[in-house]
Amino acid sequence: MIRLPPLRLLTTFETVSRLGSMREAAIRLNVTQPAVTQALKALEEHVGAALIDRTTRPARLTDAGQQLARATRDGLDLIADTIEEIRISAGLEEQRLTVACTIGMATYWLMPRLTDFYARYPDVMVNVQVPPTDLPAISPGTDLVLRYGAGQWSDGATTKLFDETVCPVGRPALVERLLAAGEGLEQAPLIHVRSAETRHWAGWSDYLALRGLGKPASPGQIFDNYVQAVQATLDTRGLMLGWHSITDGLVADGSLVHWPEGSLDLGTGYYATVAPAGSKRAVVQAFVEWLGGRAIDLVAQR
Repeated sequence: MIRLPPLRLLTTFETVSRLGSMREAAIRLNVTQPAVTQALKALEEHVGAALIDRTTRPARLTDAGQQLARATRDGLDLIADTIEEIRISAGLEEQRLTVACTIGMATYWLMPRLTDFYARYPDVMVNVQVPPTDLPAISPGTDLVLRYGAGQWSDGATTKLFDETVCPVGRPALVERLLAAGEGLEQAPLIHVRSAETRHWAGWSDYLALRGLGKPASPGQIFDNYVQAVQATLDTRGLMLGWHSITDGLVADGSLVHWPEGSLDLGTGYYATVAPAGSKRAVVQAFVEWLGGRAIDLVAQR
């Protein structure tokens, strides 16, 4: 690799070539004019060619000088732009946080509320990750996770957001038809969410057993995540177990209705767990406080 001259020589040369005057360059660089002259001579020795034609008044760049001036200007501009990008990125990193949660929580609870957070903190960027597991783990780069359960995690500071309850939901017309026909939940077409990654959530069998009801008359339809199950429910393909964090909005706008007296409290809730590193960041603490406020609003609406 060719050894580059000291950056000081290049910046001096670029200033001279841009201003067209050694005296003006000396003033701009806050050095003496002899210092500028010495820097130019040192650069010429390094390059092995004359860069300044000193036989003219004022002195002008030689062909080699013009060639180096273009390259130096482009190079210094690129360096300046890169440094500015790094500064901006570093500043943005301080105003960025990463939260992990399930796809159902992200789609139906968190994302619709983020507009309010951005209105309060317009300079903050929230990166929402949706890992395949229904119990997101704190991984490198994750500031906090939102998880459903009993709050027994010890991998960070855990705060309860709200109690979670479950209730069968379906399209108004379907629920009305089933009730008019005197059919109970056991006879209803059921939509299941079942996969290796949803083992921490109660299913229809758990719900019916806890309610003292019989087994379903038909196997129903099975999906591997709650977004698909919600869409199937909206398509009037059956009833699904409606976790309030997932279906409250759809019930509120009339798209779905609760099964009468079907709510069941399983003693579980949603929790925010902050990673040890995240707990030291003001932006993460602000987000957790905001989550708590939205959770209070949710409870008040029930």
